[in-house]
Amino acid sequence: MTSIYNAIVAAAIAIWLGLSPAQAQGNDLDRLFDSLRDPGTTDWQRIEEEIERRLSNSGSPSADLLLRRGMQALEAEDYGAAIDHLTALTDHAPEFSEGWNARASAYFMAGLYGPAMQDLARVLTLEPRHFGALSGLGIMLEEMDEAVRALAAYRAAARIHPRQPEIAAAIERLNRATEGTAL
Repeated sequence: MTSIYNAIVAAAIAIWLGLSPAQAQGNDLDRLFDSLRDPGTTDWQRIEEEIERRLSNSGSPSADLLLRRGMQALEAEDYGAAIDHLTALTDHAPEFSEGWNARASAYFMAGLYGPAMQDLARVLTLEPRHFGALSGLGIMLEEMDEAVRALAAYRAAARIHPRQPEIAAAIERLNRATEGTAL
């Protein structure tokens, strides 16, 4: 798991240093992420939704169908079916970051943290600005009593999406919990 964590941290550091993500999805998406980080942006919820919509659009009707079926199974708490649909999706569209992210969620909900973390590493390789994947990593690390690492994941997410209230609350909570702990 350390190598997975190291890959995720490397992607977060690249973002923090302002390097361009290797898998940027076009100028429009770049502008949306820039707007999300801009302190003058007042409609961050709309921008967040647009980013999520674009990240969830594979461009392939069959891949989009597999994502929908996987998400429906997840909502029905049928984690085995969700994992099956989303595995078919990642096999069919291995460059589609949201397929990996959705399957990471299914693995997480099934209590399979190792495979979930592997999928999150793939998400962040494909789209290093995926604040949802970084937040998910933070949640898992926090549940695994890895407060310092969870805090690092949340901070990386906050550099991408500084106004997300859940991320800010997690950072505040973990700052209090890790006071005096060497980061």
